[in-house]
Parts: sequence; C-alpha cells; structure tokens
Amino acid sequence: MTRGKSAPDARGARSPAEFIACLQALKDWSGLTYRQLSARAEARGDVLPRSTVANMLARTTVPRAELLAAFVRACGATPEAVAEWEAVRKELAVRGRSEPPSPGAEPADGEGAEDQEAPEDRDEEERDEEERSLAWPVPEPAPDAGDATPARIPAPPRARLRRLLVGVVAVTALVIATVSIVVFLRGGDPGGHQGPPVLTAPAEGPVRIRVIGSDLCLNERRGGRTGQIYQRSCAGAVVPHYSLKRLDGADWRIVSDHPDYGPGCSGLPSGGRPAEAALEDSECGDTTRVERFTLEPYGTPVTGYRVRPAGSATPDTCVTVLGDPKAEWSRLAQSPCRADARGQLFSFDRRS
Repeated sequence: MTRGKSAPDARGARSPAEFIACLQALKDWSGLTYRQLSARAEARGDVLPRSTVANMLARTTVPRAELLAAFVRACGATPEAVAEWEAVRKELAVRGRSEPPSPGAEPADGEGAEDQEAPEDRDEEERDEEERSLAWPVPEPAPDAGDATPARIPAPPRARLRRLLVGVVAVTALVIATVSIVVFLRGGDPGGHQGPPVLTAPAEGPVRIRVIGSDLCLNERRGGRTGQIYQRSCAGAVVPHYSLKRLDGADWRIVSDHPDYGPGCSGLPSGGRPAEAALEDSECGDTTRVERFTLEPYGTPVTGYRVRPAGSATPDTCVTVLGDPKAEWSRLAQSPCRADARGQLFSFDRRS
C-alpha cells in the first residue's frame, strides 16, 4: 500500500459526486486492485464483489451503508475513519431526500422501491391470465324454444386435445427433418460426429483460446480469487470470456470479461521475474504486470501459435501448460520455449 501520506477522507464532500471522488481517492491511496479489495473484505467477513466496487465508483449517488463500510475497511481505514465516512454518507443521503429530485434523476439505492410493482406479482397475474385463456370454453346456455336458430356446440375437450397433439407432432417432425438436412449439407451426420477442430489465426474480437494437443480451452475457476488461468473442456470454458486486442507492432493484449469481476487483462505478475510466473487475469494497466504478448506462428505449415510475453524479465519464455498438458485444470504459466512447443501452442477460435 501507499502510506506516504494520510488516508483521504470525505469530510469536505458537499455532494454525492464529490463523495464518490473521495472513495476513488481512497482506493488509489490503498494501492489495491479490485480483486485484492474483494479478497481483503472476505478475510474480514465482509462481502465486496469486484463488480460491485466498480459500479459504486462509477455512480453519482452515495452507496449503501454496508457497502461503504466494507469498502473503507478493505482499503485499510481505522474504525474511527469508517465511522466518519458513514457519518458523511448519512448526511448526504438525508440532504438528498429533502431536496426535490430533478427530472430523470437516478434514485438512490433503496429509494423508490415501494413505487415499483413486484415482478413476482406481475408474473402471477400473467400466469393467471394465460391459464384463463387456455381453459376449455364453457358451452353457452341452450336458446329459447321459440328460437329457430340452433346453438353451435363447441368441440369436446378430447377432440381439441387430439388436434393439438397432431399439430405438435407435425411441427416436431418438420424441425427434425430440417436439422438433418442442415447437418448433411455441412458435412456432418445426425449422430453429431464432427471432424477435428480447425486451427484459427489470431484476430481482433471475441475468441476461445484452445490448447493444441489437448483441445481444452483457457478458463479460470469460478469463485477463485487469484485469477489463475487453467485449461478445461471448451464447452464449459465461459469464465471469463476472452477477446484479442491488437496493440502497436506485433503485440497483442488478451482481454478478459469476468461475470463477477468485470473487465480485465491476462498477464504475468512481478514483471515476469519468477521463472514460472503464473498466467493470471486481473485489472488492466498494472505497470508491475506483463500484459503484452507476441502471438507467433509455429511450424511449416503452421500447426499453432505460441504466446510469448513481451518484455518479461525472464527471456525466451512462452505461455505453457504446466504438468500434464492434456489434463483438465492444469495451470498455465510462463516457461522456457521448447523446441517441440509441447503444451505451448494455441488456436484462437472465433466466439460469437
């Protein structure tokens, strides 16, 4: 942490926007990343997801009291300082409620909830309406004896059900036939057997990073705090989603989008000085990390692409699957580039 000066406080804040600016200054003073703040809060028994902190610092309204306290504690503030932050927050919240809201203003957290209709109530009403619309019609009373026009008798429920089932079976058969034709035209078969995955060169945009040789894909462990990247089955490799961003020259950035922690970048900690520095996802722009990579074609013809850290303190290294290169959950790290490139080749498959 940066301790060259005292921690910022919010006593001078006169508006929610100024209060949020003070919170950002406190985070900068702490020197901690969103992921580190989340881990410190968890160690203290608080709940502080990284995405929640990022959203809080991007808003223009004061945060909830419990969120504020967890954040300030994680930044390293003393109990007395936490109480001061809570007092300023309460004053701004009370002041905001006493002033008439401007047109189109975003309500503060927890305000206006009583004016909104509960989704559960709307869903229940919609379900009731749907059930009423699907109910069998009740026959109308018989006409008077003097009425010469006979009443139209609706079809019995059993006949209606029979017609409905016939229609469903016909539509299902049509869908199956269509899928079979599409699979046949694409060179597959209805049994789902497909050829080997096609090697894909790096290009900007969403990708699934697949390891050549194991056909497993890069992924984090959901719920993990370190950001360590592993390989796992491509069907389940959705945490996080990856994209490639081209930088100047031959360098690229591997951008991550985590469902809990938000946007980030893949990189090596400590400038890549450890011989087997882990490949990890964290916030972009940390100058102590290596976040630039050269994606180098390997072989003639090309059989895969090496991922070489650009500017690593350990020279001539490649991103490598450590341990068993074909086992799920083997971790990735930098390691000396190998002549046979075993466990060091990747394909950047397009992801829609």
